[in-house]
Amino acid sequence: MKGKIICFGVRDYEKPYFEKLGKQYDYDLVLRSEYLNNNCWELAKGYEAVMVRGNCPVDGEHMKLLKENGLKYYLTRTAGYNHVDVKACKELGIETAFVPGYSPNAISELALTLAMTLLRNVAYTCDQTHNGHFKVTSQMFSREVRGCTVGIMGCGRIGCTTAKLFKGLGANVIGYDVFESEKAKEILTFKDIDSFLKESDIIICHMAYIPGKNDNFIDDKKIASMKQNAILINVARGQVLDTEAALKAVKENHLAGLGLDVISQETTLFNKDFDPKHMDTPMHQEIIDLYPRVLITPHIGSATDLALVDMIEVSLKNMDEYLETGHCKNSLIK
Repeated sequence: MKGKIICFGVRDYEKPYFEKLGKQYDYDLVLRSEYLNNNCWELAKGYEAVMVRGNCPVDGEHMKLLKENGLKYYLTRTAGYNHVDVKACKELGIETAFVPGYSPNAISELALTLAMTLLRNVAYTCDQTHNGHFKVTSQMFSREVRGCTVGIMGCGRIGCTTAKLFKGLGANVIGYDVFESEKAKEILTFKDIDSFLKESDIIICHMAYIPGKNDNFIDDKKIASMKQNAILINVARGQVLDTEAALKAVKENHLAGLGLDVISQETTLFNKDFDPKHMDTPMHQEIIDLYPRVLITPHIGSATDLALVDMIEVSLKNMDEYLETGHCKNSLIK
């Protein structure tokens, strides 16, 4: 046995995958359902290696306490890492690594599903029939995706996968990215931001979040520049979208629909239960009240079998690299 790793945020359906891969890579994986944070940091006390997922924020003060109690390796099984205090890890000498890429199809398929559900008014229609109403209404009439221009904001590996899916359905696909890769150019047509916003019937956000650089990148002005009746989908990070501005645009019938798999301050909403008539904040209440034109899923973009295997396997390979060489190509410390 190479060593013991305590893994946080492990859901019941994920346990068999952890157990199988733990045996395959010769690690003793201790599985916890709790999400590691400042309030429960003691759960990781005494462990040299910790594996977390998103929504496991631990600040520098508590990272220091973990270091004093044996922590050497802090692994996140996610591509996003804004929940990891990389600066504190570097200062404390804690090795930390991430998973730069896992099944891009997982997130792309969800983006497509949210977009098509809104485009074809599926949630509204199913609500009608569920309540016994089988008459075709004007809201059931829709556009076809082959007659739409789909804009991909953030044209990396996941963005390109989404572009291929929509292109396969016959849509015209355009893109916006500060880096216009040759690979993406084979799939879509790049546009400047103004043209991108004005031409897109459906906008899918896959933009990476860079704290302090692109907070609320999709703001009220950019939303106002979008086409009338556009559909906006955010499956990237909540911080890149001004969600309140997007909700306002739906209420005012500028946007036809909004699909969210992420929001800012996710820990206040996700992995909790609420009375839908009495949500914890006005914005969260508005998200619920605007259904079925606003759809929200609790950050399930990576909740697929193949993505899960990728996330666990790459994390264990990262651990292997540290043990064998003292370094890791996926290190967050530069």
